[in-house]
Amino acid sequence: MNSTPAHETAAAHPIYNLQFGLVCLSSLLFSASFNMLIPELPSYLTGLGGAEYKGLIIALFTLTAGISRPFSGKLTDKVGRVPIMAIGSIVCFICGFLYPVLTSVSGFLFLRLIHGFSTGFKPTATAAYVADIVPKERWGEALGMHGICFSTGMAIGPALGSTIKLYSSMNVLFYASSLLALLSILILMNMKETLETKERFRWSLLKISGADVFDKQVFPAALITFLSYISYGTILTLIPDWSDHLGLTNKGTFFMVFTVSSLLIRFVAGKVSDQYGRVKVIFVGLLLLFLALIVIAYFETVNGIIAGAFIYGISLGVLSPALNAWTIDFSRPNERGKAMSTMYIALEAAIGGGALFAGWYYHDIISNIPDIIYVSSAIIVIALLYLVWRNRNAKKINLPQ
Repeated sequence: MNSTPAHETAAAHPIYNLQFGLVCLSSLLFSASFNMLIPELPSYLTGLGGAEYKGLIIALFTLTAGISRPFSGKLTDKVGRVPIMAIGSIVCFICGFLYPVLTSVSGFLFLRLIHGFSTGFKPTATAAYVADIVPKERWGEALGMHGICFSTGMAIGPALGSTIKLYSSMNVLFYASSLLALLSILILMNMKETLETKERFRWSLLKISGADVFDKQVFPAALITFLSYISYGTILTLIPDWSDHLGLTNKGTFFMVFTVSSLLIRFVAGKVSDQYGRVKVIFVGLLLLFLALIVIAYFETVNGIIAGAFIYGISLGVLSPALNAWTIDFSRPNERGKAMSTMYIALEAAIGGGALFAGWYYHDIISNIPDIIYVSSAIIVIALLYLVWRNRNAKKINLPQ
């Protein structure tokens, strides 16, 4: 254990160095790579004859992302952060070239299943990498700044993807996705490994026990993540059709607006959680998330969906760095990969579950969309109640805040 005083550690390892810049740029390109496809995939699947499977576009992606988390978490702590980040980008690179080849409904759904491995590997290792190179008292700030880069990819990706599709074709869009993933891989090749004690890969490392799947230490953060991101699964599934219904010709507009607002708040949100505590910031984020969903569902107009997107982005910009930092707060230094894996399993389960529910209830009936979003807002109320309950009990028995 390093006994260097915290202020000396912060001075010796500033956040804004080359390593941090490279990991942020790689994440931006990676995020843009797979997010640029999202707005156009529902109509693409409909064109293939699979309209009834729209809920699986996100659900299959998140299924394999969730399944791969225990493996990526373990390998991140054993083999190294950089190679596991690289696996995620490589999967995006390969899938972009395969979408134009596998043009049946079954082939498309199979690729969505494979594509999910990308987010199952890269974000887990990235969060551990950031925690390695940043002093503890600035985790919230660092993860917030990294989130800005990831969210920039989320903003650029859908808008760029819809523009490419509008003026070119889906195949060109798929190849552009591969190109961005390739650039992400090239950046990773120039990054220094931060895991001090590395092991050579061996097949036995893929043997997963129950202890590798779930880190009980981070349960509170994982539960709030799960309850928060169910709505994200419904949004990813429904917003393209809802935007089209309301008259937004560029289906990436919603994603661009909510990501830009998320970017703006992230400049301060992570730092605020370092100063005032994770629980207070998460509580505010949940309130904003509840408000955003109500606005999206209630105001069935272009202005309503844009206003909802703006508030939704602020809520995620507040929640994401605080939840990531809260997870690392609970974790052990040598098990950060497993801790982040646990949190991301909860996230993927929530997004996949939300997408499945949305697809099951929606059935291409536009009038069903507000009802689905209202259900998502009710789940946020449960998250708020749990956070209040846990905070009161934590103070009584001195649990981590």
